[in-house]
Amino acid sequence: MSIAAGDKKIMISQPSSKFNTYSLSKFFNQSLETRRTNKGNLQHTFYDILLVVLVSALCGLEKYSLMVQFAKNELEWFKKYGEFDSGIPSSETIRRFLTSLDTAVFQECYSNWIGSLCDLDEVKSIAIDGKTIRGASTKSNPNSINPHILTAWASEQGLSLGQLRVDDKSNEITAIPELIKKIVVKGSVFTIDAMGCQKDIVSEITSHQADYIIAVKGNQKSLEIAIKDTALLEKPDDVSVKEDIGHGRVEKRTCSIYRDLSHLCPKNSWQGLKQFVSIESQVFCKSTKKTTTQTRYYITSLEEGALKMNQLIQQHWSIENQLHWILDVSFNEDCSRKRAGNSAENFNIIFKSALSILKNDKSINKPLSHKKLEALINRKYRSELMKF
Repeated sequence: MSIAAGDKKIMISQPSSKFNTYSLSKFFNQSLETRRTNKGNLQHTFYDILLVVLVSALCGLEKYSLMVQFAKNELEWFKKYGEFDSGIPSSETIRRFLTSLDTAVFQECYSNWIGSLCDLDEVKSIAIDGKTIRGASTKSNPNSINPHILTAWASEQGLSLGQLRVDDKSNEITAIPELIKKIVVKGSVFTIDAMGCQKDIVSEITSHQADYIIAVKGNQKSLEIAIKDTALLEKPDDVSVKEDIGHGRVEKRTCSIYRDLSHLCPKNSWQGLKQFVSIESQVFCKSTKKTTTQTRYYITSLEEGALKMNQLIQQHWSIENQLHWILDVSFNEDCSRKRAGNSAENFNIIFKSALSILKNDKSINKPLSHKKLEALINRKYRSELMKF
């Protein structure tokens, strides 16, 4: 069996006969191995190290020292699924492993594995957004950087479909088309913030027979003016109002649809464009007793009504609430001090792997924190999560 990684194919090495895990041995292949395996004192197998790291992340452990302490305490359990002839790898061994791991190929393996978790034909909404790993740089090292990771998120399934590392947020413009090529699902809807409001990105999406909803701001001035003029001078074709109450605030979202594109010159300058969308958001804060109002504008290739468009646009923010926020709060990503080599980006992939496993588990109807604790203390549940 082989998977594509860029322009080359990587053969999946067969794991040890003792290693019977489905997720790791089938999708995370030993061709990722960067260590010298033909000679030297190689005490720990590729799969043993990867197993310790991923299972530790499932249990909410992100520090190398805690991973080692946990694995040593659970050595009997780990030996059921790996070799561990030399015991548990040290913190330094794990650190070197993640530092040198080829991130691009690791991501390819992850994407293939994610494709096995869900039916891609059921992925209807894909949010694209970037997140900077804040803890990866240090003042003492002026050459250290904070990696900016662009992620494609299946909003309804709660799964990360793929990612790309970019130098900074401004480089998302060139990275978004590359990410779309890697994960595009025919018939899906891509939702992107104003950074992605580019004609090349729109053309890339429509060329794959997919649709788009993209925010519009000042970076496309003539387009923004055309939408504002339309909202000012034309009557909306459809309107939907939705109210949400929670977290000490009341939000009223009014979605207006405009199918008259006559104010845009030329009309066909944005491929597949069917409608302008205006979202007026009124938020009343209970604590301050103040109301704030904001109007946002979008372009879309869809012909849906205002009710559906309101839902799809609000759904885009699940990438912030269900991915970025959880990576920061539940997995402490921004507090992590993993900086060397590829460790920060590789851990981002590992955290997303753990998050996908936990979110797709329906055996326990509890918050993520409870599931991580259950995985830490319950060997049977841990085995079920890993599909052993």
